[in-house]
Amino acid sequence: MRIVITGGAGFLGSHICERLHSEGNIIFCLDNFCTGRKKNIQHLLDKDYFYLIEHDICNPIPSNSLFGKIDQIYNLASPASPPAYGSIPIETFETNILGSINCLEFALKQNATVLFTSSSEVYGEALVHPQPESYWGNVNSVGPRSCYDLSKKAGETLYYDYNRIYGVKTKIVRLFNSFGTNMRPDDGRVVSNFILQSIKNEPITLYGDGSQTRSFCFVDDTINGLIKMINSDPSFIGPVNIGNPNEITINELAQTVIKLTNSKSEIEYRPLPQDDPTRRCPDILLAKEKLGWEPKVSLEDGLIKTIEYFRDTL
Repeated sequence: MRIVITGGAGFLGSHICERLHSEGNIIFCLDNFCTGRKKNIQHLLDKDYFYLIEHDICNPIPSNSLFGKIDQIYNLASPASPPAYGSIPIETFETNILGSINCLEFALKQNATVLFTSSSEVYGEALVHPQPESYWGNVNSVGPRSCYDLSKKAGETLYYDYNRIYGVKTKIVRLFNSFGTNMRPDDGRVVSNFILQSIKNEPITLYGDGSQTRSFCFVDDTINGLIKMINSDPSFIGPVNIGNPNEITINELAQTVIKLTNSKSEIEYRPLPQDDPTRRCPDILLAKEKLGWEPKVSLEDGLIKTIEYFRDTL
């Protein structure tokens, strides 16, 4: 197949590029390197049937003789960590709205299936736990996280309406916290922060009292979920949760990282940022039913691989 991956040099995008290229597909990686890194795909650049196109999807995807007939589009282009989208909120909103429109228009012309990576952030400070896809969420529209939360929510609407009105073959996934190799050391996500601080024996900065929960899904499991979704029955457009239903407190995560790195770090508590959710855990019954998907990699096994990656990076 001929596959376009927007945000293909980012954390998840680079894994999708590598996986699908290894399976014999022709890959077109689009990225403007806002948060993506060429380092993540460097080993693919000299391979046959892998093409890097530097492009910002806030602009229409250009006609390119390389493309030919595209079969699938994975839209992963968006800053995804609070420090990243917090520093460029308007650009983040545009990426998830204008970028989605441009991906959808491209899919319409190509008669391709297009997958949108939405986020568990559409649930906001959830009043239902764990969060099923039927829950509409509780999101602040005027806060420091709103640019991401609401642009993902509005992005879902665009994919739904392009399917309903124009018949575009769309897929919507809601990703819960993913982690693993190819994460940026400076992206500000809790897993990378804790690992780097522990490796350096620096204080682990924990925001709030540490009782807030998250559910962490190793990147290999996340990628499997995305691939299963884009190849699922065309009548199933989602949204569908892709995440690990094993809930853990941030305190427990910090202690686990300290143990696995054999670190001398101590925990340093700081005020909780505005609108930071206190509980987050996916209901994955729909993913099991429709995709036959559930995560396989344990938190500890995933952390060990991620710790090794960051040790090598440092």
